Amino acid sequence: MTSAAPPGPTDRPPGLVIECRVEEERAVLVPRGDLVQGCAELLAEALAGLPPGIVRIDADMRHVVFMDTAGMRFLDLLSGYGHRQSQAVTARHWRGQPRRTLELTGLDPDDPLRAPGTEPERLHVLQEEVEQLRQAIASRPVIDQARGVLMAVHACTPDAAWEILREASQLSNTKLRAVAEAVTAGASGDGPAPPPELRAALRTALVRRGR
Repeated sequence: MTSAAPPGPTDRPPGLVIECRVEEERAVLVPRGDLVQGCAELLAEALAGLPPGIVRIDADMRHVVFMDTAGMRFLDLLSGYGHRQSQAVTARHWRGQPRRTLELTGLDPDDPLRAPGTEPERLHVLQEEVEQLRQAIASRPVIDQARGVLMAVHACTPDAAWEILREASQLSNTKLRAVAEAVTAGASGDGPAPPPELRAALRTALVRRGR
């Protein structure tokens, strides 16, 4: 049989679905979406809906796109359930950012439920990594716009435009997103010009690349 956890309150992670397939005495759980706040509660509902007689639970994690520290609670709940029910439990086939997250916390991404719990220091590193990733995702549109401006104005390649932005950021000690915002704003006819130190950094970066 195949089922999915029913929709719940608004604190549930948007878009996350946990499909359940039962094959004789084995249950296969397939989460699809992001393991963020509320994912453990959704897992608890899926586990509560399993029929009696299950002796093994395999979680197929290949469709998990993103996870933050809430994913650790998801794994703790899954592991604890297996111990209480005397059932073999696995969570395998991690990919992309979730796999990197497990590596940062010192867990074996091929079998994280066998590894020891997350140390506080590693959890802090994980939180910083997740926050940096979120900022990078949020900054991408404006950075791409700034690269387009540089490509159009200076007839440079996408890679060269990226290097100009990055070098200007370093030379002016300005965050890359702020550099991109200044370049994009200055491209419009009535937009403000970048600050003097940033203009100087952009000129230096352009000269170094023969622009």
